[in-house]
Amino acid sequence: MKTVADLRAIASGSRAWAQRSRMPSPAPGRWTRAALGSCLAELSGGAGAPSLTLACRLVREVQQQGEPVAWVTRPGSVFYPPDLADGGIDLAALPVIRLDDARDRLRAADQLARSGAFGLLVLDLVEDDPCLPLAVQSRLSEQAIAHGALVLCLTMKTERQPSLGSLVTVRGQARRIRRVDGRYACRVEVLKDKRRGPGWTDEEHRRGPDGVR
Repeated sequence: MKTVADLRAIASGSRAWAQRSRMPSPAPGRWTRAALGSCLAELSGGAGAPSLTLACRLVREVQQQGEPVAWVTRPGSVFYPPDLADGGIDLAALPVIRLDDARDRLRAADQLARSGAFGLLVLDLVEDDPCLPLAVQSRLSEQAIAHGALVLCLTMKTERQPSLGSLVTVRGQARRIRRVDGRYACRVEVLKDKRRGPGWTDEEHRRGPDGVR
C-alpha cells in the first residue's frame, strides 16, 4: 500500500515529467552539460571504469561556462587532484563535501540543489544503495529542472542492473577501451535517455592517468 509520502513523491515526479515535456527538443546525444541539459542523471561503471574522467569532463565544461560546481562524496573516496588540475579544472572553485552517512550525503545534495547556486552537482553513490528513494529522486529532479542544473549521480554497477530509479532522465555506463598506441578511450554508452532514447555513445581519447578511475 502506498503511503501519503509515496503518493506525494509520485505527484511530484509527474510534475517534473510535465516540465521536461515542455522543454525544447534536446540536442543530439553527447556526454556534455549542454546536451544533457537540466535533469537527474546517473553515470555507472564497474571497477576500473573511467567514471571520474567522464564526470570531470562535465565539471570542466561547466566551470568554463562560469557556473559553480559542487561535489558530494564520502571520506576516503574522491578524485586525484593533480589529474583534475592537469585537465583544466579549477580546484579552488570546486567545493567538496565529505560526509560519512549516506543519508547525510543525500540531504546535503538536496540542500545544494535547492539553493539554485550550482550548474552541476556531482553526488558520489559508488558504495551506497543502488536505488534512490522515490521522494529523493523527485526532489533532486524537480530542483534540477527548476534551477537549470545537472545533478549527476555516480554509481558502481553493471549495465544489467537497473538505474537508480524511474525519475533518472539519463543513465550512462562508463567503459575504458585500451588502444594499441598506449592511449585509451573513455566511452559512455547510454542505457537510458527519456528525451532521445537509449543506444547512443560518446567517447574521448586520453593518455593513461595517474589517479583518475
